[in-house]
Amino acid sequence: MQRLLLVSNRLPITIEKQKGAMHFHQSVGGLATGLGSFYKKYDSMWIGWCGLASNNLDHQTRRNIESELLTQHHSYPIFLSKYDIKMFYASFCNKTLWPLFHYFTDYTIFDHESWKAYQNINKLFLHDILRIARPDDIIWIHDYHLMLLPQMIREHLPHTQIGFFLHIPFPSFEIFRLLPWRKEIIEGLLGSDLIGFHTYDYVRHFFSSVRRLLGYDNTFGQIMVNHRIVKADAFPMGIDYDRFSKGTSDPDWLKEINKRCSDCKIILSVDRLDYTKGIPERLEAFDYFLEEYPEYRSQVTLIMIATPSRMGVEQYQHLKQRVDELVGRINGKHGTIDWTPVTYLYRSLSFEKIVTLYNIADVAMVTPLRDGMNLIAKEYLAARKNNRGVLVLSEMAGAKSELIEAIIVNPHNKQEIAESLKAALTMADEEQIERNTLMKDRLKRYDITTWANDFMGSLARVRNQQEEIGIKILTKNKRKNLLKKYQASNNRLIFLDYDGTLVPFVDKPELAEPDEEISALLKILNKDSKNEVILVSGRDRHTLDNWFGHLKVSLSAEHGVWLKEKGSSWHLIEPIKSEWKGEIKPILEAYVDKTPGARIEEKSYSLVWHYRRVHPELGTIRAIELKEDLLHLTANLNLVVLEGSKVIEIKNGGINKGRAALHWIPKKEWDFILAIGDDWTDEDLFEALPESAYSIKVGLTFSKSRFCLTNHLEVRELLQQFSSIQKPVPK
Repeated sequence: MQRLLLVSNRLPITIEKQKGAMHFHQSVGGLATGLGSFYKKYDSMWIGWCGLASNNLDHQTRRNIESELLTQHHSYPIFLSKYDIKMFYASFCNKTLWPLFHYFTDYTIFDHESWKAYQNINKLFLHDILRIARPDDIIWIHDYHLMLLPQMIREHLPHTQIGFFLHIPFPSFEIFRLLPWRKEIIEGLLGSDLIGFHTYDYVRHFFSSVRRLLGYDNTFGQIMVNHRIVKADAFPMGIDYDRFSKGTSDPDWLKEINKRCSDCKIILSVDRLDYTKGIPERLEAFDYFLEEYPEYRSQVTLIMIATPSRMGVEQYQHLKQRVDELVGRINGKHGTIDWTPVTYLYRSLSFEKIVTLYNIADVAMVTPLRDGMNLIAKEYLAARKNNRGVLVLSEMAGAKSELIEAIIVNPHNKQEIAESLKAALTMADEEQIERNTLMKDRLKRYDITTWANDFMGSLARVRNQQEEIGIKILTKNKRKNLLKKYQASNNRLIFLDYDGTLVPFVDKPELAEPDEEISALLKILNKDSKNEVILVSGRDRHTLDNWFGHLKVSLSAEHGVWLKEKGSSWHLIEPIKSEWKGEIKPILEAYVDKTPGARIEEKSYSLVWHYRRVHPELGTIRAIELKEDLLHLTANLNLVVLEGSKVIEIKNGGINKGRAALHWIPKKEWDFILAIGDDWTDEDLFEALPESAYSIKVGLTFSKSRFCLTNHLEVRELLQQFSSIQKPVPK
C-alpha cells in the first residue's frame, strides 16, 4: 500500500509547554480539522512545523517531541527558529503572499531578505522530506507557504507523485505580475503533477500566468513541462459534514444567548480578524440597514465573533481598532437600555458554542472582500437542524460557485447588503427550506473526504497519463531498433510534416523557411535511391515550391489538397470547389478586425485564421468564438474546421494528410514506412498507415502514433542518424 505524506506549514497538532511538560492535542479549524479525519484512514504521515521556536528547545526535548509525534500522531515535526518564524512566516508569507494573493496590494511588502528566508525554509522542508520519503510515496503539499517545494522535490525524486493544493485565491496576472519572484513561484508549482484550486477562476488565473511567464499553453487543463504532464483543476474543498450536522449545542451558552437576545432575530458573523474578511464593511452595512429600515431596531441583533489573528502585524492592530470603534459607534447610535445592536466577542469559541450559534441564527452574514473558499458558510448550513435560516454570501468568496441558492452580494455595496438582510429576515420558511435543502445535499455529497478522494483520484489519473505517454517515448533502445530496421530495408516511404516538426513555430509563418541544416538533411535523404521522401504540410504549394522545389522531393500542400510527386508537377487530389470562400471569408475578416494581431491567409482551397501574434488570452477566447461560429456555418457545406497551433483552418471535408498518404502507400511494397508530425492534423496521417509503420508524434501528448519525440531538435537528430546510416549502427 502506498504511503501518503501530507505536507503543510503547520502540523494538525498543537504543542503547549505547561509546568515544564509538553502537552499535545489536536488543532481545531482550517486544514488541520478538514484533513484530520481523512489522513488517519490511510498509511499516512503529516509533515509540518511543530509550532515551537527551536531556540527554546534543547536537543533532548526536540527528540522527545519528534518521538511523541511520530508514534502517537503519525506526524513529523519541522523545527523553525525565531528568525525563521519572523522572516518566513510573519514576513514573506503574511506580508507578501497573503495580501498580494487577496488583492490587497497596498499592504504588500516586497523584501529580498524575507524572500531568501522563504527559499531557505522550503529547502529545510525538502531536507527533512528526503530523510523520510520512500520511492513509492505520494506527497501532497498544501498552501502558499510551500510553493517552491514541489519543484525542489521533483529535482531529487523525479518519479514521485506530487500534488499541491492552494487554499487561498490565485490572483489575476495583473496582480501576480507585481511579485518580483513570480517566475520562481510558478516554476515551483509546476514541479507538481496535479495543482488544485478551490474554483475554476483561480485555475484560469494560474494558466494565464504560466502562459505569460513561461510560454506554456494548456490543453484541457494540462501543460507539458519538461517531458511531463502537469494538470491544474478546481476542487472546491468540503467540510466534515457529519461533524457539524450531528454537533450538539451547549445548553448553558444557549440560555445565555436567549437571555441576551430575547425577542430578537439573530444575524451571525463568524470570522478570523483579518482585513480580507470585510468585517468593517459588514458593520457599516449593518449600520446602514438600521438607518434605512428603522422598524428593525430592537428586532435584530448582530452577533459578531472575531477570532484574534496575527496581532503582531500592524495592519491587524489597525483593523482591531477600527472594528472596536465601529461596534461602539453603532451601539451608541442605535442601542437602547434593553437592546444592544451588536454583540461583539473578540475571542475563540468552542465547537459546541459555535454549533449553538449556527443553529439559532436566523441569518448568517458571510461577506469577505476576498476568500479562497470560506468554510463558515458551509458549516452554518450543515449545522442547521430544521433547514431554516438564510445565508447571505459574498460573491468574492470561493464558496459562491457552489452555494448558488444563497443570497449573493457585493461586499463593498452596503445598500445591496442592507436590502439582502431585509430579504433574508422576511423570507418565507418554505423558501428557506427549499434553498437550504439543495445546498445541504450538495455539501453532504461533496464533503471533506470526497474532496480529498477526488484530488487523490485525479492525481492517480495524471500518473496513468504520464505512464501512457512515457511508454511511447522513443528511448535509446527503441531508436536503435528503428535505425536497424531502416538500415535493413530497401524500399522506404518517409512522410514528414514541416512546421513544428522540422522547424519550430515562429510569430510570422513566412519567416520559418528551412535553414541550411534541414535542407542538407532532406537532400541527403532524398538522394538515397531506397527512400521516397514526402513533405506533407498545411502550407500552400507556392511556398513549398519556393523552399523545396530545388530538392526534388515529393510534396503535399494544404493538408493533402495538392500533390506533387518527385520530378512532376502539382495536381489536385480530386476536383474541389472553392466558391464557399466568399461566404466564409467575411466572417474571418470580422474576427481580424476585433482581434489585434490576427490575420488571414488565403490558400487556393482553404482559408486560415492566424492568431500567434494575438494576446494569449484574447487569442484563446476569439479562437473558441470563431470555431463555434464556423461550425454552425459549415455544417451543410462539406467543410471541416481544423484547429492547429495558433491557427484555425477551413477546407473541404474528406481531404486530409491521411488521404494524401494513400496516394503513395499502394505504389510499392514498402518494407519501411515512417511518418512524423506534431499536431492533430497529422493524426489522419498516422491512422492511414499500416500497423507495421513507424509513426512519431512531436510533443508528449495523446496521439494515435506509436512513438513520440519531444521537439523538432530530436526529429533533426533522428534524421541526421538516418542520413549517416552507412556508418555501423551501435549494438
